[in-house]
Amino acid sequence: MKKYVRSKLLQLAVVLVMISFFSFGIIYIAPGDVSSMYITPEMTEEERAAVLSDLGLDKSMPEQYFAWAKRAVRGDFGVSLANKSAVMPQFLNRFPATIKLMGAAMILSFVLAIPLGLWAGLKKNTWIDNLISSLSYVGMSVPSFWLGMLLIILFTAKLGILPSSGMHTVGQNSVFDTFKHMIMPCITLSLGHLATYIRYIRANTVGQLGEEYVLTAKAKGTPGRKILFRHVMKNTLLPIITLMGMNLASLICGSFIIESVFGWPGIGTLAMSAIGVRDYPMIMAYIMMSGFILVVGNFLADMLYAVVDPRIKRGIDQTNGR
Repeated sequence: MKKYVRSKLLQLAVVLVMISFFSFGIIYIAPGDVSSMYITPEMTEEERAAVLSDLGLDKSMPEQYFAWAKRAVRGDFGVSLANKSAVMPQFLNRFPATIKLMGAAMILSFVLAIPLGLWAGLKKNTWIDNLISSLSYVGMSVPSFWLGMLLIILFTAKLGILPSSGMHTVGQNSVFDTFKHMIMPCITLSLGHLATYIRYIRANTVGQLGEEYVLTAKAKGTPGRKILFRHVMKNTLLPIITLMGMNLASLICGSFIIESVFGWPGIGTLAMSAIGVRDYPMIMAYIMMSGFILVVGNFLADMLYAVVDPRIKRGIDQTNGR
């Protein structure tokens, strides 16, 4: 098991290095130049050369990348070109808000998907299954930004019962106030993942209900509810662990859009502002932060899957023993 963990950690490090290198390269070859924000037409050639030297832009792309990577490993992503403040403290200040939104959306989608997916699988080809499946298809098809604007029009503009933007009402900082602000962005962000989880759980439930252990339990007179929730559900949810780790990428990208729609003060809105003014240090910090969350999520999913599934753990131990 230790060898398996070490190999996964090595893969994690390699992926992060590749993400950083290719992202840096894309920004390097992108139209425009950071120096244009500092160089004016009135400057002499010597002054321009001094600006390029201070910014490190007089070096080759590999030299610039390794200089940046050396600082980034220590948590120093440079200074924002927009507000001239250190990048990392700004991200750390906004990061908890994004984690709250992402975590709430993931929990909501998972909690709702389990009973709905199991119910649809149990009632295969009935009107209940068709209804749940139809709703899940709609959930996968609806664009998140369109749904977000629709919710704002309905619950804020028409009914006036939910706030349309921000994380807190001015002058209030209560848990209930935060909860009200989180309802619409959380629903919007979780809907697509909820629909995907329902489809996976339903398909796995249908497959598991045809297994021999289920038929044996029925023959022994075990109640159907007990079979479904004690035996079938456990085996049905195993693939969802990996799926949740993979969906962290879409959660991060989704939060980028949803935070902008609802004015949520997370790293998504910070990155959107950085893109608008070509704040490259901030953009690189967002890319690396998102990549880190993604690869760590997949790593934890792999570890959890290996722990809860005895077959995988046994295979890992046998491989390490050879």
